Amino acid sequence: MSLIVQKFGGTSVADTSKIQAAAQRATDMHQAGHQVVMVVSARGKKTDELVRLAAEITDDPTPREMDMLLSTGEQESVALMAMAIHKLGGEAISLTGSQIGVVTDSSHTKARIISISTDRMRTALNEGKIVIAAGFQGRDKDWNITTLGRGGSDTTATALAAVLDADMCEIYTDVEGVFTTDPRIVPEAHKVDSISYDEMLELASLGAGVMHSRSIEFAKKYKVPLKVRPSFSDCEGTLIAIQPLAEAPVVTGIAFVRDEVRVSLTDIPDEPGIMSSIFTRMAERKISLDMIVQDVGTGGVARVSFTVPQSDLAETLTAASEAIDVIGAGKIQHGTNLSKVSIVGSGMRNNYGVASRMFSILADADINVGMITTSEIKVTVLVDRNQCEEAVQVIHNGFELNRLPSYEFATNEKQSDDSDTEIQVQKMSQLEQEIIDQLANMEDIVVSEVLLDQSQSRVTVRNLPDSPGICSRLFSVVAEGGVSVDMIVQNMGEEEQAHLSFTVPRTSLEKSLELVEPLLSEWGEAEVSHEAEIAKLSVVGIGLRSHTGVGQSMFYALAESNINIQMINTSETRISAVVDLKHGEKAYEGLLKKFKLT
Repeated sequence: MSLIVQKFGGTSVADTSKIQAAAQRATDMHQAGHQVVMVVSARGKKTDELVRLAAEITDDPTPREMDMLLSTGEQESVALMAMAIHKLGGEAISLTGSQIGVVTDSSHTKARIISISTDRMRTALNEGKIVIAAGFQGRDKDWNITTLGRGGSDTTATALAAVLDADMCEIYTDVEGVFTTDPRIVPEAHKVDSISYDEMLELASLGAGVMHSRSIEFAKKYKVPLKVRPSFSDCEGTLIAIQPLAEAPVVTGIAFVRDEVRVSLTDIPDEPGIMSSIFTRMAERKISLDMIVQDVGTGGVARVSFTVPQSDLAETLTAASEAIDVIGAGKIQHGTNLSKVSIVGSGMRNNYGVASRMFSILADADINVGMITTSEIKVTVLVDRNQCEEAVQVIHNGFELNRLPSYEFATNEKQSDDSDTEIQVQKMSQLEQEIIDQLANMEDIVVSEVLLDQSQSRVTVRNLPDSPGICSRLFSVVAEGGVSVDMIVQNMGEEEQAHLSFTVPRTSLEKSLELVEPLLSEWGEAEVSHEAEIAKLSVVGIGLRSHTGVGQSMFYALAESNINIQMINTSETRISAVVDLKHGEKAYEGLLKKFKLT
């Protein structure tokens, strides 16, 4: 008998009719022969209402009493849900976080799960009952009620699905699923049937409202299939799971962040420790950096740029000024009225020329590209804000995402069955403990791995005209020549000139130079340089953009080892840096130690 976890968010249980509809879904699933665990959030605006009530009483409520108050929202929902299922003739039991067996630490309003007891849930399921669990909450060792903070119900649902070894975790929400892009911007955007965990994590800026990204990462680790489904229809929604069996689309979706600003530190010393000094100042002020770009320095000086939300500009400029004072050199520049646009797709791994195609599409629309960053499955550019919507539209049309085909995912690997019941129980117990250990650290800075690639070379082209079509021309020639490009880094241009670097397999360096050098005559003062032997280091995980300390820790570790950084490149799930090949192993060991992965 399969086990399904169904999570219903606040909008899905906002009133009695929606509660009854959710109860019907669970009952139908149960009658079809499945065991069902429901995780339910507080109704609609209930949490906001409770927060307002507290504010009317006091400006400074204690965290413990806020947890006591806010937890009542979920308790109300689960009780009403159980009543609705009883009315439909089903058997159900509503359980608070404490009754489920969710034990947390005592960090009120942002507690971390320490343990989950599955005994009571399994007993109820085996008795034929639908278990209705209050999301977002638990209790500490002193029996105080605690809440789990942002994304708490998603955390509860994914954790229960993992620890119960569920066959599927369905997330019911007020959208039909995951779309190729925002339908309000591109009317032709449509729902994708399936998407990989990695794609969904890279689309975090687009998908944050659908599901909490940490829960996606957790589901990926324990191979819990997730399905985002609409609560208002019978649409199947979008499956989020492992890589597809068939060849994946080159581009699955387009994400954008409209209100970005750019801060650049120029003429800073090109030496070890400089990036660490800069990012320490940013981390001290809790500034979340988005795109981070450093191209190869020249003449002993370097330039680093990063984007932040427009609301953080003043604070960022202050931090940048402090960094310049500590370094003792450098200038600060900034640009406003900018937007970030990204394409994401697992198919990029096996296709040449995806970036050049994106650049060509933008050039045809006379949209200039400012900064560029890339990852294995993502290309991100910075454009003028007044061209953001047009950029999203033309890219969507250019990659024909309105005709994106459906594709199937391989079945997620389940825990292997064992004929020996005692061994099977022991394995499940070990799995549960492993999951609990991970849950306790879900809100930490999550760095899952550090990667070292010593097989690449770097090509740099300086003094390019800072105008539409240049990147398209360059990378089209490289792609047509059969060269696979990994990192692409372009910083903001100065005096109508831009500089960019890209990395290629070392075996393709000579071919790359042969392809690029004939183009220089088209671009006046452009010149090309290269370095045959480099080491690329990547820190991989989730929450890297929102956790200001990841870049700080990475660059501090390199500074401690007296290693200079030549290039920096970022995405939602990784920060990559290029260093001299002779420092690769030392840098790798230092990062493993820094992030406690040894």
